Amino acid sequence: MKRIQITSAIIFLLIVTSCSRNVNTKAEKKIESTPDAKITATVYNSGFEKSHDTYNGLSCASDGKIYYILCSEEIDLAGQMYSFDPRNESIEHIADLTEICGEKDMKVVAQGKSHGKFYEYGGRLYFSTHLGYYSIINGMEMPGIPKGDYKKYRGGHLVSYDPKTKKGESICLAPNGEGILTTTMDTQRGIIYAITWPTGVFFRYDTGKKELKDFGPYSGKAESEGGDSYRVICRSIAVNPDDGTAYFTNAEGDILKLKLGADVIEKVTGDNLRKDYFGKYEVSTPGSMAYNWRQVFWYAPEKKFYGVHGNSGYLFTFDPATERVELLERLTSVPSKRSGMYDQFSFGYLGFDLGPDGRTIYYLTGGPIYINGKRVTGEEAIARGAARGLEDLHLITYDIPTGHYIDHGAVFYPDGQRPLYVNSIAICKDGTIYSMGRVERDGKVVTDLFSIPDPFKK
Repeated sequence: MKRIQITSAIIFLLIVTSCSRNVNTKAEKKIESTPDAKITATVYNSGFEKSHDTYNGLSCASDGKIYYILCSEEIDLAGQMYSFDPRNESIEHIADLTEICGEKDMKVVAQGKSHGKFYEYGGRLYFSTHLGYYSIINGMEMPGIPKGDYKKYRGGHLVSYDPKTKKGESICLAPNGEGILTTTMDTQRGIIYAITWPTGVFFRYDTGKKELKDFGPYSGKAESEGGDSYRVICRSIAVNPDDGTAYFTNAEGDILKLKLGADVIEKVTGDNLRKDYFGKYEVSTPGSMAYNWRQVFWYAPEKKFYGVHGNSGYLFTFDPATERVELLERLTSVPSKRSGMYDQFSFGYLGFDLGPDGRTIYYLTGGPIYINGKRVTGEEAIARGAARGLEDLHLITYDIPTGHYIDHGAVFYPDGQRPLYVNSIAICKDGTIYSMGRVERDGKVVTDLFSIPDPFKK
């Protein structure tokens, strides 16, 4: 009888140990940072010769495909929507954004961009459009002044697309004829939250009721003019799925919230993002995200939001129950940490998301490059949002339960080029990472899709 009890105890111990190992696989591997390593990415050719920088505009869908949008800066050429199927590495052109929005023959400024991700709800994909044609006024990007017989931009659209029928349609036009800069969706309740550019109008759209609620500009005049009234617009809205409350920020570092069904935006009183570790900012100065968070997502096991601050690259959590912000780790690359400088991209990086394992954060961030001991700096106007120099794109992972940070090294294309202006990420179930960046092809610099292999498969 004693032998049976001992055997049972041993079996129980083995089962517990096995389960523990399954949960902590990455932690037990103890993969350490290899910042000097080189990661070879695969770059794809979507066939769009005038594609320009894309921010977000990329997602892995439940059908196994990667949906993405390549942007355009032309008055008469829209951004283009594609899908990539990893199973056979095929690219399909899905839609011209101006056409899918029903503006093909209107001779209006094109729907040049999309700055939001794709969200799935009711078997459809939802996304937003933005303008890509600008006029530079006092060193700042402003909505483009039409030329010739073209009329002004009509406004960004919320778009619904059915992957099965491959048909899409506009479901809503943004207020005041403005582009849609920031978008998220409560995929449990079918409600979309968005912010327009340049005046920062916050609005809500209920896909079930087909109702739009305009809350007006949430941060003064936002990016519609320079001077003391300038305030950079938040690029990420996050929803607490438990109660449907949407959260976003302003340049002053206030965390704002809109409760489900409410008609008034409130300020969180328990805490804010005005942290010394993030840096000191004149909030009216263009060229940085000031105290805004750059990108944020919900982490269900802790019922908290995880976010990254734009310029400093600090990882933090925000607990909506206690209204407390807690700083965890500077998530930038090892070269950036060593330099002690802000992120290479003046707004910080949007390529930040939770992986399919539900515990690993993936972050694509640009580190500084030194040649003969000197840091390579840029000459572009930082006021417009640009890189401070040639970017050494690094892949960072952070395991939430263990706090284990890894710099997996710098990313290169097969021909030695570095991906530049990378501000999107999608991590698929097999661990492959997708993004979009600049690539020189046939003597021209365009933006296109590329993939990075699973860093945990050696």
